[in-house]
Amino acid sequence: MNLPTKLTVLRIFLALVVMILLMFPFEAIGISFPVIREGIDIDVQYAIAGVIFIIASFTDFLDGYLARKNNQVTDTGKMLDAIADKVLVNPILIIFAAEGMISPVVPVIVVVRDIVVNAIKMEAASKGKVVAAIPSGKIKTASLMLGMVLLFFSNVPFVYLNIRVDLLLIYFATIMSLVSMVQYYVFNKKIIFSDSAK
Repeated sequence: MNLPTKLTVLRIFLALVVMILLMFPFEAIGISFPVIREGIDIDVQYAIAGVIFIIASFTDFLDGYLARKNNQVTDTGKMLDAIADKVLVNPILIIFAAEGMISPVVPVIVVVRDIVVNAIKMEAASKGKVVAAIPSGKIKTASLMLGMVLLFFSNVPFVYLNIRVDLLLIYFATIMSLVSMVQYYVFNKKIIFSDSAK
């Protein structure tokens, strides 16, 4: 297992840590997290999870960079990277929705989009074709992760300006999820409906 793949596995582990931090009933075992009140309530539990989320998100950039730089791109690495991305983002969106922090529409659209795009990529791969990432997908990912980071930290510093940049980014990313899903289909429909593998 090369270094980029180890970083990808680390991202999956960190994603699980974030999920445990957000879902575990710490109160039941007598553990409580303080809330910082500096004009706005900042939940320390979410702030800690947010720091881990930032570190995990950074490994998403770093593993791909190192794999390309050191010529260590592998099929296993690609597969794990795709899994790690979804494990890092989708369950946390579901938790945010369950806590009433975002609309349930967001994780529904993002998860359905991922299912459709992954199906397109698998169908193309079965026919010997590689579906490349598209700009709208990258914009979606960047906007979503930035919005989620802000949400972890109670939208600081924009909360002091009374502007919900966190939600604006997340809902923009949701729209871009739909846009990129449609584009993936349009760009690859000839491959999807071709009769046989090339």
